[in-house]
Amino acid sequence: MSENQPIRQRLLLKGISSRAWEHPADRGALVALRRLQGFDTFIRKLSGFLNERMVKMQLLGSCVRVTERQFAQVHRLYSEAATTLDAQSLPSLYVQADPTYNATTIGIDSPKIVLNSSLLDLLDDDELRFVLGHELGHALSGHALYRTLLTYMVSLTTSLSGVPFGALGVQAIRVALAEWARKSELSSDRAGLLATQDLPAAIRVHMKLASGGRLQDLDQTEFLTQAREYEDSEDLRDSLMKLLLVEGATHPMNVVRAGELRRWVDSGAYADILAGNYPRRDDDKDAKISDEAAAAAESYTKSFNESEDALAKLLRDVGDGVGGIGRWVAGKFRGN
Repeated sequence: MSENQPIRQRLLLKGISSRAWEHPADRGALVALRRLQGFDTFIRKLSGFLNERMVKMQLLGSCVRVTERQFAQVHRLYSEAATTLDAQSLPSLYVQADPTYNATTIGIDSPKIVLNSSLLDLLDDDELRFVLGHELGHALSGHALYRTLLTYMVSLTTSLSGVPFGALGVQAIRVALAEWARKSELSSDRAGLLATQDLPAAIRVHMKLASGGRLQDLDQTEFLTQAREYEDSEDLRDSLMKLLLVEGATHPMNVVRAGELRRWVDSGAYADILAGNYPRRDDDKDAKISDEAAAAAESYTKSFNESEDALAKLLRDVGDGVGGIGRWVAGKFRGN
């Protein structure tokens, strides 16, 4: 973590709702789950009784709590990120001794953020602000609560494993949960970018995580070109391999995440938020499941239609061919 970096003004996003940065697929699931009144309260209480105190005492006993007097620079960056995202309350932040490059948000009723100490040596201030904003995004979106809720739901469905085809249903749910988890990481990357408001810094984080910190040997333009090459693989075998690689994974690959963040910025959504055009927390209660489901479907459809991936191209061509045959058959029955 570097010191004495020049102070750069960031726009404060007053009243911003987490829906502003949530990926459409993530947002649709969250809006739906927020409507399940009662069950989420049950999960909160159960987790609070069984896990929350254990997590709290474990962190207090083994990690360092970040305050104005401990890791003061980290505390300042954290406060800045929270102010930019207009967070109403700050989850407790801890630093733990760990050589792996990672940070996590844990807890449900009272989320807590844990930074591995290795990140403090790896990242400069703007990069660390991005990571802190990313974890705040998880906390503000309530990902921990709803992931736990759905984990319980999956556990309940294991009783179906003895029913014919029941195991297939459980596997389908697990695959869907993994897909949602990956999309929630993209959501939080967007929150991190909004917190730091420095795209090169956000991309550098993924470059450092992918390379082990050897930024002096990397080029950002080439790194993003690599991301596009991964996404637009021309060989069908590579397309199928990508599906196998991400099956069950809860996090997208670092190179892919950099490309996704660049794509979000290029879409104009990031600039729109900075211009003040974003959903407000006060309107969250009026968010409609149908609207968010439609937005999620549109997002997947757009990605599929614009993809240069070999498998996507094949499926589009097959679809066009089947559609053409259908139109030909329909024309014959109409006597055309």
